[in-house]
Amino acid sequence: MGRKRTPKRGAVEPEDAAGATTVKGPVAGFFQTDTGTAELIPDGDNPNGWLLMLNGVQSSHVDLADPLRLEFEYMRWIVALVEDRWPSTEKLSTLSLGGAACSMPRYLVAAYPNSRNVVVEIDGKLANYVRDWFELPRAPLLKIRVGEAREVTESLTEASRDLVIRDVFAGSKTPFALTTAEFTAAAKKVLSPGGVYVVNCGDSPALATARREAATIAAAFEHTIIIADPPMLKGRRSGNVIIAGSDAPLGNGAGLPRTLLGGAMPAQLWDDGKVRQFGRSAVVLTDAEPQ
Repeated sequence: MGRKRTPKRGAVEPEDAAGATTVKGPVAGFFQTDTGTAELIPDGDNPNGWLLMLNGVQSSHVDLADPLRLEFEYMRWIVALVEDRWPSTEKLSTLSLGGAACSMPRYLVAAYPNSRNVVVEIDGKLANYVRDWFELPRAPLLKIRVGEAREVTESLTEASRDLVIRDVFAGSKTPFALTTAEFTAAAKKVLSPGGVYVVNCGDSPALATARREAATIAAAFEHTIIIADPPMLKGRRSGNVIIAGSDAPLGNGAGLPRTLLGGAMPAQLWDDGKVRQFGRSAVVLTDAEPQ
């Protein structure tokens, strides 16, 4: 879930694109996937840019010429946090829950050439399309694992990942099973000591979901931060709130706040105390909650 400038739409109908996995490179149009419909749209402002819509919702943007270019603000906030935490020479092991066009893992491969990145994508047909369209790096640099994010996370080796990013949406909402204390514990178990768990929380101006997610992550980790733009944090619009947890301090020093404030969409960094105050009145999410 993210926001991007309105691009030029293609004219290919779904039935015309059904066999597109045999074509290398992006093709504008609609494509049937295992979970619905994908639409690939050329970026009218960038001849190398493509926007991926999933079931009518903006999902990913890819610049074929520059993997380090991220158009969605929330992705830039996440990489600011990652780059504040680890130098580019680090041999990171990352897990991205929610693949879509793999914009974030593609960035991590370019920014951290020694890294190993696994993407979990529930839609196998979409994963095939994306590999053909965008010439993604191959394993072990970037491996796409088709499966349900919680099941895969719970199956992984303990302390095997430095970074876990949850960016999974069904429409405009994250599936409930990926927000609970039980799932957060599973994600934490996968992290190496001092590893970082990052979630992209989509919310309305009421911020009820973000408060509950903040409370849930704060209950699991010793240190937390929130990153979002001021209008979002003041409850003036719907959008993205980045929440991160770790058992090591996060965002210490002036570097990360300065980077966030200097972006195209300036963002604020809330420290652990402010995150806990924000989520103080909220109830921790659990699997037992009726849905």
